[in-house]
Amino acid sequence: MNQVQLSGVLVERDAMRYTPAGLPALGFRLEHNSQVPDVHAQRTVDVSVKAMAFGAVAERLAAQPLGSSWKFSGFLANGRQSKSLVFQVQEFVQD
Repeated sequence: MNQVQLSGVLVERDAMRYTPAGLPALGFRLEHNSQVPDVHAQRTVDVSVKAMAFGAVAERLAAQPLGSSWKFSGFLANGRQSKSLVFQVQEFVQD
């Protein structure tokens, strides 16, 4: 199973581009901060996540202000032309 749900703040957004098939594609970065239980204590998690959205989701996300908080859902995939992970967002709702 490859499903990811993550709350985060939209901190960076690339210019909208289009796939060869004409589908809108948007690269962006989100930041997440939380406390999670670890083996012996609470652990602070601060991460910056590279993400992508396509189609109507990309168009909706492009209209959102930087600094806004959202709950994102999607899956992990290899980045285009790289082995690094990218969060492919399929939906997002206000946090």
